[in-house]
Amino acid sequence: MHKLFAGFAVFAVGMLGSAAVHSAGLEIALSPSADNVGDGTIEYRLINQSGATIHVLRWQTPVDGLTNDLFSVRQNGEEIAYIGPLYKRVAPRPEDFVELKPGESLDARVDLSTWYDMRKGGQYEVSYAREAREVVREVMAAERGGASGAVESFDMRRGTTAIYADASPQALDEEDSFRSQVEIRAASNSYVSCSNTRQSQLVTARNSSVTYANNAKSYLTAGTTGSRYTWWFGTYNSSRYSTVRTHFNNIYSALSSQPFTFNCSCTDSGTYAYVYPTQPYKVYLCGAFWSAPNTGTDSRAGTLVHETSHFNVVASTKDNAYGQTAAHNLAVSNPTKAVANADSHEYFSENNPVRN
Repeated sequence: MHKLFAGFAVFAVGMLGSAAVHSAGLEIALSPSADNVGDGTIEYRLINQSGATIHVLRWQTPVDGLTNDLFSVRQNGEEIAYIGPLYKRVAPRPEDFVELKPGESLDARVDLSTWYDMRKGGQYEVSYAREAREVVREVMAAERGGASGAVESFDMRRGTTAIYADASPQALDEEDSFRSQVEIRAASNSYVSCSNTRQSQLVTARNSSVTYANNAKSYLTAGTTGSRYTWWFGTYNSSRYSTVRTHFNNIYSALSSQPFTFNCSCTDSGTYAYVYPTQPYKVYLCGAFWSAPNTGTDSRAGTLVHETSHFNVVASTKDNAYGQTAAHNLAVSNPTKAVANADSHEYFSENNPVRN
């Protein structure tokens, strides 16, 4: 089994009892695992209590493990670092959804200590960090006036719980390596499972990504606040603008001066690439990457900008929205999230179509 799927178990989609079926709407329920006390495991349940069949986007739930930072894990009010993978994906395909009929639930058991830095142990507060529109899609949308009815009744209030995790034996002694800064060294490329052709393509893509990052950095250094910025990052705000400028300074520095390791072993056609944010500068390239153009929208070069932005030593971006439409909508509705979104950085750097 691929290491990505370690630390969780999937339960069958099942019918709820009659009391739940009579309730309205959709609901998230999190609870500590009764069978795994002290190891940071929770039980996740997405319940369709509405009267309509819905489609659930698999990778916005933990049903296949975590390929994104789906939870907020806090201890004493401080956010705990996510150490799992972050994926750049293609637009959702039919096979990426799970159908839930009225009264059905989607359940998973998640060992959070696999995905979050819970080595110190103790009490943690866990919340599901996804909004309804990111997770569900109503099948009979046209007949019901769109998915808004189901989305508006999506109940996030039960999507939180408290759990206890034992400390790892070496938690207080081992070097906190994944938080340490990486020294700047000469730029180089190393490869795992990459053919000569793919190695050559990666050299070209990295060179183009440096050009993209440098152009973005120059735009921001000049203090330009045109439509190129506002389209992807929202209304101008000096603090947010400064954050994006710092991000691109770091992205350019990493791409132009750091040793990268490219791993070509992933074959998933629905994924461009993924990284572990605490493991710079290792990038795993997948099926969609090789079918993408070198430059342009959702390009190989842009993907390298996207993935580099994820590293904690660079910009610590998340995947709050995928695709140009969703990224632009995020800039309009929540500029703070847009400033922390990897695809927003990619599209700003690709600048296709061109904006000033």
